[in-house]
Amino acid sequence: AMLDPDRGLSLTIARVVQRLQGSSLHSQLERQARVSLHKPEIKLESLKEDIKEFLKTSGWEKKLQNAVYSELNVFPSPCHPAAPPEHIKEPLAYMRKAQGSWEKRILKSLNSMCTELNIPLAQKRPVNEQKELLNKWNEMGTDEPDLSLFRPVYAPKDFLEVLMNLRNPNYENGEQPSFRNHLGLIQVPLKVKDIPELKEDFSELGLNIGQLGIDDSAQVPPEFFENEHVRVGQKVLAEQDSAAAQQYVRQGCPTALRADLWALILNISNQPEDILYYEQLKSNVIEHDLLVDSLIYKDVKLTASNDDYYFVFEDYLYQVLLCFSRDTSVLEHFTYSSATPPKSYIQGKLGMEEYAVFYPPNVNYNSFILSVAPLCFLYHEPSKLYQIFREMYVRFFFRLHSISSHPSGIVSLCLLFETLLQTHLPQLFYHLREIGAQPLRISFKWMVRAFSGYLATDQLLLLWDRILGYNSLEILAVLAAAVFAFRAVNLMEVTSLAAAEAVLADISTLKVMPLLQIFLFATVT
Repeated sequence: AMLDPDRGLSLTIARVVQRLQGSSLHSQLERQARVSLHKPEIKLESLKEDIKEFLKTSGWEKKLQNAVYSELNVFPSPCHPAAPPEHIKEPLAYMRKAQGSWEKRILKSLNSMCTELNIPLAQKRPVNEQKELLNKWNEMGTDEPDLSLFRPVYAPKDFLEVLMNLRNPNYENGEQPSFRNHLGLIQVPLKVKDIPELKEDFSELGLNIGQLGIDDSAQVPPEFFENEHVRVGQKVLAEQDSAAAQQYVRQGCPTALRADLWALILNISNQPEDILYYEQLKSNVIEHDLLVDSLIYKDVKLTASNDDYYFVFEDYLYQVLLCFSRDTSVLEHFTYSSATPPKSYIQGKLGMEEYAVFYPPNVNYNSFILSVAPLCFLYHEPSKLYQIFREMYVRFFFRLHSISSHPSGIVSLCLLFETLLQTHLPQLFYHLREIGAQPLRISFKWMVRAFSGYLATDQLLLLWDRILGYNSLEILAVLAAAVFAFRAVNLMEVTSLAAAEAVLADISTLKVMPLLQIFLFATVT
């Protein structure tokens, strides 16, 4: 149900106020206001105005603006007050149902692993183990436990199978008139954008606009653009304005400013209380042994240690992911995610809430690892690295692992990718389909991992700049289609899925920005 704009606005304001009321920012603002009462420039007769002016000039108003902006970016626009809470999570019932059964399947897989290996989902570590873990916290990578019995809970292709089987029950066997001609693997009728709409959304990527990541733009000499762009970036940082930073990174981040700009957009300032929170998570890891610890361990070993770029960050990856698996504040995002967190109890304490352990809803740590690893290039302080990852997860990455109808959700991205190919490269699309090499079978893993582990790191960071800049993951589908367009000539010659996979096996030499520009702005529509 749609709301009239004024009602929607007042609901949004009420929600933001409610969310900020319990925050540490709220108590800091109160403290500042009290302190200001002793200042000579604050007059009793104009008290309210004077305090407002003081908060403005002392930079606190900017901090409040950034917090509000951050709330608006993360939470969906309000539903009708009468809408049930599950509608906020996901408006389509068949999507909610599919997500529910996918979660059950994951939990069943976890539970059967526990039974097989005879280990509990969660147990307290003996004191000597706690000491040992604390001593080697910064070098967990040196451990070589035998994890041969642990198996990944699911692989991307299992998840793709589930998405391929999604159907809208309101349509009898393909009775969807506009959708009948969609020949991809995704068979649900969601609205996705066409190239003219994408051009409008991503207008800052246009051919005549300066970009970081484009070496030979005809319009703007790159070194001239770069120097000017760095100067503007420094100004944006000095202003400490999240909205300005988000607009700025659409044209890419200078390497030296990226860490600070991303933190500003995500409104992460690494306050003492944040550092304390991270330390609490760490002590929880040290005290309790979860089954997922072994899964994380195994996945980090498999993923990072075989990756030339990421193996140096192995210890960071353990720290961040082990803490993430204990972080109940992540549960807040379930109010607007189609997922529901599974719960288990520490052995022998079934049903006692204080012993409940929430299992991270997406036990595909392999994808988590790939979303933490690139951040290790930017942040070297564990608690800050942790907060940035957590914020990236609750804003963006969770959408790649849950079934929903959201435009940035993995189902919509798959459909957008297939639609772009079918519409703009029909010959290629039909050719690949005929030989049993449905394009989505190849591109799915790129999108579900936001291209991490596939692109060179500098290119990946330029891509993620734009995810943050546009507050959307749709660019992943556009890039996936652009890669197929770029390799179209070679792909037209293959005669099997294996051969098509070979053509696209290594995309680490590709340059992201030229591909996106050519596909969006030089394709005839």
